[in-house]
Amino acid sequence: MGSYFKVLLITILTCFDMQAIASRILVPMDENQKNHLKAYGIAYWELKRDLDVDWLLNYRDGSFLLPYDNATEKECRVRGITYEVISEGQVSQILAEIAKPEVNMELIKLHKAPKIAVYSPKTKQPWDDAVTMVLTYAEIPYDVIFDDEVLMNKLPLYDWLHLHHEDFTGQYGKFYASFANTAWYQAEVKEAEATATRHGFIKVSQLKLAVAKKIRDYVIGGGFLFAMCSATDSYDIALAADGIDICDAIFDGDPMDPNPDAKLDYSQAFAFKDFKLISNPYIYEYSYIDNTPETRPISEDNDMFTLFDFSAKWDVVPTMLCQNHTKTIKGFYGQTTAFRKQFIKSEVLVMGETKQLSEARYIHGTSGKGTWTFYGGHDPEDYQHQVGEPPTDLNLHPNSPGYRLILNNILFPSAKKKKMKT
Repeated sequence: MGSYFKVLLITILTCFDMQAIASRILVPMDENQKNHLKAYGIAYWELKRDLDVDWLLNYRDGSFLLPYDNATEKECRVRGITYEVISEGQVSQILAEIAKPEVNMELIKLHKAPKIAVYSPKTKQPWDDAVTMVLTYAEIPYDVIFDDEVLMNKLPLYDWLHLHHEDFTGQYGKFYASFANTAWYQAEVKEAEATATRHGFIKVSQLKLAVAKKIRDYVIGGGFLFAMCSATDSYDIALAADGIDICDAIFDGDPMDPNPDAKLDYSQAFAFKDFKLISNPYIYEYSYIDNTPETRPISEDNDMFTLFDFSAKWDVVPTMLCQNHTKTIKGFYGQTTAFRKQFIKSEVLVMGETKQLSEARYIHGTSGKGTWTFYGGHDPEDYQHQVGEPPTDLNLHPNSPGYRLILNNILFPSAKKKKMKT
């Protein structure tokens, strides 16, 4: 046999031998990963193929272990994801390390691709939502739903619900002072009023309260809720203000209750307590929950928040939600930027904070059989995003730790229930 054919035969046999030995694909999530955000997408892609994914909590900053096949390897290359083909022996070594009692690591089985809904208005602008941008970038599919679908009881069709930075109080984001004469603001008002009428409500605030209650029932029944920016505090305010008119006449045509603060029922809220409302319709805030730019003595250069360390073996849920390649995250503003700790209920889990400002940025809790997560701010890679600016190009931020927190929540519903210790 000629030397050429010998080399060819050896190469072919070696390839077959490597495929036999190489039983898994490790997607590292430490600083060696070229594209952290798309790595979540490959994990989701595997789940869509009805393949289980092992999420290695705190192992190389939350790596994924995938079954080996040519299609998966090719998909990693196409998406620009850093990966390693490893043998079964190497897998055993990794799992043995994770299993050590003294090591703060854990293995979580992801076994189902969650069906995702984004609650978002039909008039949504390109700058409106970090979650839809990162889902699109990571190639994770989602459905857009809004008030009609919620009131038609479509929420149980979904495993995970994100709340676009909506105003659930019926005050149109309190954008009146700055944007009352703009086309997009008027379109939102017109759409909301038409939807309220279609469903038999006199006011938009009544419509939004009904929607908020449907979402509450969805969570209590076992749903996973994620919200950012103004969808966080405005949601809780709406629930606490059930039966109270907290809208000025410029929003709903009649005077608001003269003393709404005294009538708020904080027990109805998920996260917040003891807050007072900001009733002035010309002030761009709903309440004193939010730590506003005017009350945050900090500059962009040193605006950071820190993720907490949790026990991976005992506090699995917060450990999952905090997986990252850094514990220090750049701060970023939103209509709701951060939550003053004095207004957070004692049972709420704070997962990220700016300690010197006594504010929380990332919080989590349970209600009934379900869970909710609130994340302050608008866009993790745009410090002070202005209305009308173009959307963030995530091709420029493939390793964004702030966006990673969003995607941790996307995979959260896929975890096997027996591992969901809190």
